[in-house]
Amino acid sequence: MNGVDPYAFMQRAAGRLDVSQDPAELERLQDDLEYLYEVLDPELQGLADQLMGRLVERIAVLRRSRV
Repeated sequence: MNGVDPYAFMQRAAGRLDVSQDPAELERLQDDLEYLYEVLDPELQGLADQLMGRLVERIAVLRRSRV
């Protein structure tokens, strides 16, 4: 993810969070965010933590609704 704008990435991920019905897509976003987290400025890590938590919750909701 070299050259990735972390603000733009997190904004895109947050935008997909509520509209995506595909848990696999959200899991990919989560994986990318976890990778990006390693190089994030500390001031952005809190926002990334919140976004990761929301992704986990949304993925769980989507998985339950498919059962």
